[in-house]
Amino acid sequence: QVQLVESGGGLVQPGGSLRLSCAASGSIFGISVMGWYRQTPGTQRDMVAFITRGGSTNYADSVKGRFTISRDNAKNMVFLQMDSLKPEDTAVYYCNAVRLAVHYWGQGTHVTVSS
Repeated sequence: QVQLVESGGGLVQPGGSLRLSCAASGSIFGISVMGWYRQTPGTQRDMVAFITRGGSTNYADSVKGRFTISRDNAKNMVFLQMDSLKPEDTAVYYCNAVRLAVHYWGQGTHVTVSS
């Protein structure tokens, strides 16, 4: 099993920045991809960004140029730097890790973008 714990959510004004962190523990050997998803009430959970162990990244079109994902393999952590935040970025953000084709999820952290 892999345990994921997110931190860094909160309330921010439009145009502001937040940095999300996620720490993985447990059976961490073999984790390949780590990433972030987000979800608003009544909608599906959507991919925001993911990063492979080798550092290749992929972003949702809606966040390209504003969000940056990074990873510290030594510390088993993944980060999401969110800049130029918009009200439509408001959601619960979930950390995701893939190990041996199994997806693991954190409990989520709330991000609210509002003036």
